[in-house]
Formats: sequence, C-alpha cells, structure tokens
Amino acid sequence: MPPYLPAILWVLLSTFIWTLIFAAGKFVDGSIGVFQLTLFRYIGAAATLLIIVRHAGGLRIHRSTQPWRHLIRAITGSGGAVAITWASANMPLADATAIGLSYGVLATLLGAFVLKEVISGVHWMAILVSLVGVTIIMFSKGAFQNGLVFLPAAVAFVGAALFAVEGVYISMLGRSEAALTVMLYVTAFGLLLMLGPALLEWRDTSLWTILFCVALGPLGVAGQYCTIVGYRSAPLSVVAPVDYSWLIFSALLGALVFAEIPNAATWVGGIAILAGGFILTRTGRGS
Repeated sequence: MPPYLPAILWVLLSTFIWTLIFAAGKFVDGSIGVFQLTLFRYIGAAATLLIIVRHAGGLRIHRSTQPWRHLIRAITGSGGAVAITWASANMPLADATAIGLSYGVLATLLGAFVLKEVISGVHWMAILVSLVGVTIIMFSKGAFQNGLVFLPAAVAFVGAALFAVEGVYISMLGRSEAALTVMLYVTAFGLLLMLGPALLEWRDTSLWTILFCVALGPLGVAGQYCTIVGYRSAPLSVVAPVDYSWLIFSALLGALVFAEIPNAATWVGGIAILAGGFILTRTGRGS
C-alpha cells in the first residue's frame, strides 16, 4: 500500500463530510444566519462528545497540557470561516472561493517552515496539478472576470491564511493528544466564540431547522475525527492539498440534490485534482 494512502483517504472522507455540513446554509435556505447555524451545530457536537466521554473514562483524563494551542486552533478555524463568509457576501462567490483555496499552498509552506517538513519535487508537482484543476473550475464559473475589490479580496486571503494556520495546529495537536481531547477543546471554545455573534443575529426559526442544525453536530464530530487522524498520519504538504477535492464533492452534491449540473470544465478540473491526489499517494516517507 502506498505509504500515505490511508491518511489521504481519511482526509477525503473528512472533506466529503464537511462538504455536506458547509451546504447546510443552502439546505435551510438562509432561514437563519451562519453564526446561529454554527452555534446549533456546536451544541449538537458537544452533546455527542459528552455521551462518548461518559463511556470513555470521563472528562478528567482528557485534560490538555496545551490549552492555548487548542484556543488558537479554534480562533483561526472560526475566524477563517467568518472571513470567507463575509468576503463571499461582498464579492462574487467564485472569486472568494478561488482565493480561499489558496489555503492548500499556504498550509504546505507553513508545514515546511513551522513543522520542518521536507517538500519534494513530487509534492510540488502534485500541488501544481491540483491547482491547475482548481483554476480550470473557478475560471469556468467566472472567477476573476469582473475585477476584484481590494478589501473583500484581502479578507478572503486572510481567511485562507487562518485556515492554513489551523491546519498546522490540527497537525501538531493530532500528533500529541488523543483525537477525543482535541475535539472536546475545539468544541468548547467554538461554543464560546459563536455564542455572542449568534445572539446578535438571532432569528426565530422552525423546530425542523433547529433539529437539522443540531444534527449536524454528530456529523461534524465524525468529520473532525477523520481530519485529525489524517493530519497526524502524513505531512501537511501531503494532506492539505487533498482538501481541493471539496470542489468535486460540491459539484456532485449540487448535481444530485440541487440540480446544478457541472459543465465540461468542471469535469476536466476535477480529473486534474484527482490526478494530483493520486500523485500524492505515490510519495514516500521522508521524500
């Protein structure tokens, strides 16, 4: 078996799960704001984790020796999501998404400088192939064809940078602490970070919408677990670019659920992204 294939498969599964979660706003058709939706998801995640912890030795054994790293991870993750959401509301969605996808390259560079990972020529080739696929898809959707407003573009890039920093902390924490510990801390901090903004934008909504959003919590726990296992099993330069598969999953979800049929460019770009992922599976340890 190629050495990094298991890690890549974990991250692929994680990306698929998060694609479903990130589509939640479309499922609820804007009936509640992103902060309120995310708060409900964190509530569902917290309930799920507390049930798991009760049968896994209790909270005491999951006390971390590095809570500040967990806090930074939670801040960068939620901050990145807020930045991309704001940028998407103030510039063409395709443009904001294209800038956000620079996360993969930024995370790879941070992995090299912070985690001292060696980035081989094969790694760079795989990343470039995936970027070509991303570029084909984004230009086919009209990205960068209407001119960029500086502030939203800058905020979108900040969001990508925050996601890249979060990736570094997920990698570090995943290698030094149990996955359940990492999930408990990010969920607790996430609840605290989302509470204030959610109350400010609060809207009355249906019971079905609330239950749907809360049900995203257990799904998010599964996604977090897959992310942590994948990120601690391979260098960041291998697993971070795998997140580009989000474009493929989104295209499939759009076609199957929302009748958004991908065009030929989307399929060509998707094949390039898959090719980049395949190249990554062939890289050896320490290459």
